[in-house]
Amino acid sequence: MDELKVIRLDETEVVKFGPDAVYQLILGDDEGTTPIRTGIQTSEPGYVAPVHSHPYMEVLHILDGVAEAWVDGREDSRVTLRKGDTIAIPPQVPHSFRVVGDEVLRLLGTHASPKRIVNYKDGAKSDARGYRIFET
Repeated sequence: MDELKVIRLDETEVVKFGPDAVYQLILGDDEGTTPIRTGIQTSEPGYVAPVHSHPYMEVLHILDGVAEAWVDGREDSRVTLRKGDTIAIPPQVPHSFRVVGDEVLRLLGTHASPKRIVNYKDGAKSDARGYRIFET
């Protein structure tokens, strides 16, 4: 990539992460042509991410709202994240987060990988793009 690339959030695809969250891919593609993937996740109050891990580091930066994040099995060590906070999650560490309070949570997620790879604790499957498949 030798040219500047501008991505307009309002022109990106909106992918549903269940009934109360959406994701918009900013940088990256299905072919894995970029060294990282970034996207904005918008989650409604009450949203809880399913416990999952990645084979690479994931970084979450809180843009709006409040979240709690934790490592699976260590829920007593939850951390509260507010606007401007960033959390780095090591590879292979099962984790989750939830929206706290009645504000919408917006976060910028960065996957240190050209492709989105998610392993769900509950055994749920992902599609070719790394998005959870919801049974209907």
